[in-house]
Amino acid sequence: MSETEELRAAVETLAAKVRLLEDQVEIMQLVAQYGPAVDSGSATATAELWTEDGTFDAVPHLRMRGRDAIVDMVNGGHQRLIQGGCGHVLTVPHIEVDGDQATGRSYALNIRWDADADRFWVARVSANTWRWSRTPQGWRISERVNASLDGTPEHRAMLAPPPPAGGDRPVGGDPPVGGDPPVERRHARRLEDQ
Repeated sequence: MSETEELRAAVETLAAKVRLLEDQVEIMQLVAQYGPAVDSGSATATAELWTEDGTFDAVPHLRMRGRDAIVDMVNGGHQRLIQGGCGHVLTVPHIEVDGDQATGRSYALNIRWDADADRFWVARVSANTWRWSRTPQGWRISERVNASLDGTPEHRAMLAPPPPAGGDRPVGGDPPVGGDPPVERRHARRLEDQ
């Protein structure tokens, strides 16, 4: 390989790494916008974090499809939470980028104000799985599943590392990005019961 070819290869490798880092930072910024948007009651700004047909499953309470459903959630029951004092705090997600699609997992905390006790308390800690899509407007959420870490094995499995490339999934189960069938069936049963 000539010196010019080596230089060209090095530049291409660096360019690919920079693209990956830019994608990861943009996705992290997207996730970081959720808490401030939803807790300020900014319904349109919250919904625009998703693709037009994006989904948001807040297990077992609510399954939202499309931006209009997310706007309705923010303008609806969510108002009671934020008026009482509430903060949605999301951790930095682990992100796997594959071209124009990406997947990830993280935690989310729902922290609420207790005026009687003059303190905040953690009302919910949940596992989150994500799918993001690159759009003409930048990265957007195409799917988010948010499930309480209440001891349910399928919810805990959502946090498991992805399998090694070409290898079997580690002992401990399949992380259900997009929903493992048993979790999906349970979601459906709980939603029907409400």
